[in-house]
Amino acid sequence: MRRSSAPVRRRHQVLGQGLRSASRVGRRGSTDAAAGADRQHPVGLPRRQRAAAAGSVCVSVPGRGFCTRASADTLPPISAQDTFNFDAYAERIGVGGRPGLSEIHRAHIVAIPFENLDPHRGVPVSLEPEALYRKLIDERRGGYCFEHNLLLKAALETLGADADLMLARVRVGAPPGTIRPRTHLVLRVRAEGREWHADVGFGSGTLLEPIPFGPGAVHEQSGWRFRVVPDGDELVLQTADDAGWIDLYGFIPEPVPRIDVETSNWFTSTHPRSPFVTGLIVTSHRPDGTRLSLSNWNELAFVTQTPSGSSSVPVDLESVPGLLDSEFGLPGFSLSGEGRIVRR
Repeated sequence: MRRSSAPVRRRHQVLGQGLRSASRVGRRGSTDAAAGADRQHPVGLPRRQRAAAAGSVCVSVPGRGFCTRASADTLPPISAQDTFNFDAYAERIGVGGRPGLSEIHRAHIVAIPFENLDPHRGVPVSLEPEALYRKLIDERRGGYCFEHNLLLKAALETLGADADLMLARVRVGAPPGTIRPRTHLVLRVRAEGREWHADVGFGSGTLLEPIPFGPGAVHEQSGWRFRVVPDGDELVLQTADDAGWIDLYGFIPEPVPRIDVETSNWFTSTHPRSPFVTGLIVTSHRPDGTRLSLSNWNELAFVTQTPSGSSSVPVDLESVPGLLDSEFGLPGFSLSGEGRIVRR
């Protein structure tokens, strides 16, 4: 992973101001008129200073382009990222200046597609920081929820925000009474003086912008409507269509350790009955909120969705590599002799 040529301290101070100044942006696409703050977060304070205050140290790892945090007594495995090349991430998602939370969130989902091409072709997904950076930024690939939201978490924490990991059970499409495993990653972000529900990794149903954390008002984003409702111990994200409100996923609002995320990711990317192993799903978002999807979870089809309706065009397998390139910005794939998608 590469370091930016700009000093880390300067990058924190300059870009971190964007999160402080973006509270107006974060409310622009929402019908939620609630205001106020849970607590003021010191956006812009470098994580290294916060780590030092907490009694930990930053240990440079040669050849890896990032630091790991360790206590004074032990050095943990290389799996945590303390510095992050935000400049390269900002270039990848097409933002500049002093971006705020809402701007970063929307730009991320527009620039980086949702895709499961690795598990679909038998390649387990790595969540190591350098692997995420290489795949989603250097190689300009996409990924699924664990990859997207961990990358967003690293970027936001570089700016001084805090982000908690939470695991959700996907509800959409599940028969009544079905309990699915916790295989979706959601973030609770503390920035701009309050807590936010952030999620750039739910494919065609993902939030365009973060919404205030917890149950509340209806949020309209480019014509798509979302809300969060309580259901027992869980919070449930819902979206609306002509027939009413649909459950997308539910989660207990308690942070989970990284090892739980690793376990869920391993199950999702390797289990022989995981839909991300057996099926294909690729999604991208246009700036106006239009959703494009290529999936064989039903029949193999190219789907265009807008709040006013959708269209579905069946495609043949031979068309997939060309569609990946032209519609999703994912060149370099072809079909093997057995008809499987492979990386050239």
